[in-house]
Amino acid sequence: MIGRIQGILLQKNPPQLLVDCQGVGYEIDVPMSTFYNLPAVGEKVTLFTHLAIREDAHVLYGFGSLDERALFRQLIRISGVGARTALALLSGLSVNDMSQAVALQDASRLTSIPGIGKKTAERLLLELKGKLETGALSAISSSVQNDAMADIQNALLALGYSEKETILAIKQVPNDCSVSDGIKMALKALSKG
Repeated sequence: MIGRIQGILLQKNPPQLLVDCQGVGYEIDVPMSTFYNLPAVGEKVTLFTHLAIREDAHVLYGFGSLDERALFRQLIRISGVGARTALALLSGLSVNDMSQAVALQDASRLTSIPGIGKKTAERLLLELKGKLETGALSAISSSVQNDAMADIQNALLALGYSEKETILAIKQVPNDCSVSDGIKMALKALSKG
């Protein structure tokens, strides 16, 4: 799977970007929160990505932070919430705002997002309750301090481990470890748990 893209930003057509990675142009859909923080066209950009494979398309979604990507993945797991709805939510609310809305069970914050009605907002709050503590998502980004750790985390996620399992496993890996050694150490830690 494609977990991160780094390259030159070629085009910005909200909500889609075109990023050149060594001669290959990737079309990436991003939430507006990420879009507003992008560098100028022609500059280097790094995005954390989620690849969605459907019958009719392969779509790459990009995020400026691991927190945004983690929240996106949490949202699309909810029945009836697709990638477009998840992007709309991320475009209208920051990760912290979303966490606060869930903690306070504040449906009005969600219904302020175009396309989110009262029933959908209530279902989202119910499904996300207990899954989005304010510090939980930020723990993901703080535990992944460098590119090697991010690559190790992406490898574990691609193998089917949950975000929580990968965070716990990565804590067992020294920061100066290579990617291949880190994956081996993390898998060993996961097999013991």
